[in-house]
Amino acid sequence: MKRSPAETDRKGLLASFAAHPNAWLFSTIGVVFLLLGTGSVFAGMAIGAPSASGAVTPAATTAAPRATPSGISTATPLRTCSVTGQATSTALGSFSGTVINTTTGEVLFDRNGSTGVATASVMKLLTSATALTDLGPDYTFKTTVYAGTTPGSIVLVGGGDPTLSAAPAGGSVYKGAPLLSDLADQVNKAMGNQAITSVVLDANMWNPADNWDPSVPVSERTGGYEPLITALMVDGDRANPAAQDSPRSTDPVGNAGAAFIQALGLPANTPVSDGTAISGSQQLGQVASQPISTLIGQMLPVSDNTLAEMMARVSSKVSGRDGSSGSLTPTYASALTGYGLDTTGLVIKDGSGESNLDAVAPALVAKLMALVLANPAGKNLDLIYNALPVAGKTGTLASRFSGPNAVARGAVNAKTGSIATAYALAGIVHTADGSALSFAFFAEGKLNASSAMTALDTLTTAVFNCGNNLSNN
Repeated sequence: MKRSPAETDRKGLLASFAAHPNAWLFSTIGVVFLLLGTGSVFAGMAIGAPSASGAVTPAATTAAPRATPSGISTATPLRTCSVTGQATSTALGSFSGTVINTTTGEVLFDRNGSTGVATASVMKLLTSATALTDLGPDYTFKTTVYAGTTPGSIVLVGGGDPTLSAAPAGGSVYKGAPLLSDLADQVNKAMGNQAITSVVLDANMWNPADNWDPSVPVSERTGGYEPLITALMVDGDRANPAAQDSPRSTDPVGNAGAAFIQALGLPANTPVSDGTAISGSQQLGQVASQPISTLIGQMLPVSDNTLAEMMARVSSKVSGRDGSSGSLTPTYASALTGYGLDTTGLVIKDGSGESNLDAVAPALVAKLMALVLANPAGKNLDLIYNALPVAGKTGTLASRFSGPNAVARGAVNAKTGSIATAYALAGIVHTADGSALSFAFFAEGKLNASSAMTALDTLTTAVFNCGNNLSNN
C-alpha cells in the first residue's frame, strides 16, 4: 500500500527517534531552554521602563552576591598524652587545675580552672606580684623614732618591718636584717645629754586590733608559723630569732617596746604607752629592712608567712587604702588587673594563704606564672621566678619529687602550699620535649598531707612527660 508523504515522514521520524533516542532528547532540551531564555528576554522587555521615545527599555538586573566563605581555622595538633588518671587520684580530694603553654598561651589542660579555691601558700605568688606593683623592688620597710610631746619622751613608729631584729648581728633568720641596737644608738646620740623618760609605741600604720583573720587557726601562731599582724614587732615576734618556725606571742608590740628599752640601756620599768607620733616631730633615728627584691627571695623559698602578711598590709597602705585585712581583695585585684589578669571572684583574706576562705582561680595563677616566666619589661617578675623552689633541689621542694617522680627533679620551679584543708603546687614545668608550661594545681578537702603532696608531684611529673602533647581529655 502506497503511503502518503505525511505518513512517510512520520514513520521516518519515529524510526530515527528509535535509532537515536539520546540525540533527540538532548535536542529537545536545548530547544526548551532556548524558548525559556527567549521568554525571559521578552518578559524583561515587558517589565522594563519605557524610554523617552516610548520604546520599552529592558530593566537592568544585578545578580545576588555570591556568599564569601569564612576563614579557614588554623589547624591544631591532635594531642594524645592524658594525665586524667593522675588528676583523678583520690589523694587529691576535690581537684582543680590549669596548664598553659607559655609560648602560645594555649590552655592544654583545665579542670574547674575558673572557680576560686583556697590557695594555701601559693598565695605568696600573688602577694609578691602585688608588692612589686604597689611597692616596687626597691621599697624598704622603715622603723623610725621621733621626739615625743613631752620632754624626754620618744615615739617608736613601726613601718611594717618584721625583720627588725633585737638579736646580735647575724642572729636573725632574716639575712641583713636591720638591728634594734643600731636604732637605739642613733636615738641616744640624737638625745645627747637629755634623759629618755618614757617610750611611746606607735603601731598605727593600720589598726593594731586588726591583726588576725578568724578563719586562720590560732595554732598557726602558737605553733610558730605566723605572728599577730601588727606594724611594729621585732624578729617577726619569734621566741627564737634564729628559727624559721618559732612560737609567737600575744603582744608583739609590747615585746618590741621592751626590747627597745633594753637596747637603749634604760631601766626595765621605764614608762611605756601606746600612742601616735605627731606630724612634724623631730626624727631621732631610723633603720630600714632589705628591699622588696631581697625579701621576696627570703620569703618564697621557705614560705615565710610573716613577710607575706607585711607585704600585703603595706601594699594596701601605700596604694592608698587603709592597710586593713578587709582592703586586701581590692588591693590585689587592682595590682593583678594591671598585669592583664582576670580577677573575677577573687577573695583575699590574708597575704600568706593561711585562710581557707581565700578564693583564687587556678587559671589566674597559671596565667600569672606564664607572665613570671616571660618577665615583661618593667615588671620585675623575674624576682619571683628566681626565688621559686626547684623540685628535688631547693627550698620547700628540696625533699619532694622522689621515686618515680625523680625524673622531673630540677625541671619544676614552683611554689608549694599546705594548710589543713588545702594542698597546692604552682609554677613552671620545663618539660621533656622542651616546652615550658605554667601550671596551678589545687587539692581541697581534709586530706592526708603526705599523700596529697605526693599526688601533686605525680601529676606534675606526668605533665613533664607529656610536654606540649598534653591532652585535655
